[in-house]
Amino acid sequence: MLETPHVVVGAAIAFKVGNPALALPLALGSHFILEKIPHWNPHLNTEKKNHGKITSQTTAIVVADSLLSLLLGTLIAFQAYPDLTKVAIVLLGAFLAALPDLIEAPYFFLNQKSAFIFKWIKFKKSLQANAEMFPGLVYQFLTVVAAFWWVFG
Repeated sequence: MLETPHVVVGAAIAFKVGNPALALPLALGSHFILEKIPHWNPHLNTEKKNHGKITSQTTAIVVADSLLSLLLGTLIAFQAYPDLTKVAIVLLGAFLAALPDLIEAPYFFLNQKSAFIFKWIKFKKSLQANAEMFPGLVYQFLTVVAAFWWVFG
């Protein structure tokens, strides 16, 4: 799954739940639940195995997705302004929701290898429900819309 749905759902959970002791673990856990929604994303692991690196096209997708995630997560967080504590909790919820993917970034983009990362990637891959590009992106878009509706509706 792209980062945007993870970040938006994590931010929405932290915003709506409020209590950080509950909201932050839920935001982190949402990552693993969202992986079960059929989705499309660039296949970083396949590219790394086939080409030894991530292609420039995929890197551009990852950068655009990351920037959109930052924008939307921040937008949700600042709905809590002027309560800066809640803003920070929402931003942390967004971060935790993306963290399981961020753990993989040093391997994919900096070629940092470890037994842990290979086990982690295998575990994460076992959770994913892949879909073709169009329906996979539609499901992710609907996930983002639902999270925004929950926050702003």
